[in-house]
Amino acid sequence: MSKIKAKILGTGRALPAKILTNAELEKMVATSDEWIRTRTGIAERRIASPQEATSDLAISAAREALSNSKIKPEELDAIFVCTCTPDMVFPSVSCLVQSALGASNAACMDISAACSGFIYGLAAAKSFIGSGTHKKILLIGVDTLSKITNWEDRTTCVLFGDGAGAAVISAEEGESGILSVFTASDGTKSDILKVPGGGSRKPICKEVLDDKSYTIQMDGPEVYKLAVTKMVEASQKALALAGVKAEDLTLIIPHQANLRIIESVAKRLAVPSEKVFVNVQKYGNMSAATTIIALDEAQRAGKLKRGDLVELVAFGAGLTWGASVIRW
Repeated sequence: MSKIKAKILGTGRALPAKILTNAELEKMVATSDEWIRTRTGIAERRIASPQEATSDLAISAAREALSNSKIKPEELDAIFVCTCTPDMVFPSVSCLVQSALGASNAACMDISAACSGFIYGLAAAKSFIGSGTHKKILLIGVDTLSKITNWEDRTTCVLFGDGAGAAVISAEEGESGILSVFTASDGTKSDILKVPGGGSRKPICKEVLDDKSYTIQMDGPEVYKLAVTKMVEASQKALALAGVKAEDLTLIIPHQANLRIIESVAKRLAVPSEKVFVNVQKYGNMSAATTIIALDEAQRAGKLKRGDLVELVAFGAGLTWGASVIRW
């Protein structure tokens, strides 16, 4: 009898309708299309409307994933939403999703690990299913970073976009499923990527609004250096846990933050470019949504077939990082 695995039954995604191009950004801050493309690989990104919240995107992606999985909302045992931009402090985004879907039997939990969120969510889903307590879990990676972006800071505003991706993960027999997940953190470097205002340390007030400390602050060079190092490390450890090698992969999906980071990670892992999935040029950095949206796009484009090995790897604020090897 085959061992029960946490298998992805289906995926979905949701993107805001508004596209913000580099040419439009040129009119907003002192930057240029050439500068952005050369340093990041980004050409455009999706931006949520003022009326569009994180939960709205999450709900749309969830409905698509459920439809593609042929699973009814009431069959779900849990809903995990990975996000650092919730609609509000509480209730959780996952509870808002549950209400909209009518998933009355699902326990709900949000996971905050910034850009690494979906990897952490895969770890949670794999553990819950492996314990036997849950059979079907809806896992969502979603962020609306445009809501916490300083649109006067040219070093950060060119990087981020909004989106949501979802996966239905089920306890199934067979070879397909999540083979391994590796996660790690380093809180001693939390200052290099943060949103210092708006929390209990520095609650919203006139000062926070004036100094824009409710928006993303980043030490770009340090983040770049650590992102490459830690994503390579995470990828190697997840591969080892799965008992496979980089050359066995059909596809690797790195966090879509910056094309130069993606290329550096692939080079250090000796993974050829044709095995590296890239969509950063269309969406920019969507935080927890990047890897699941890319996975959804990859499988729809026919880049994955049954039995193929795919690895997701990410790095984010915290600092957090992780990787997961999945047999499709």
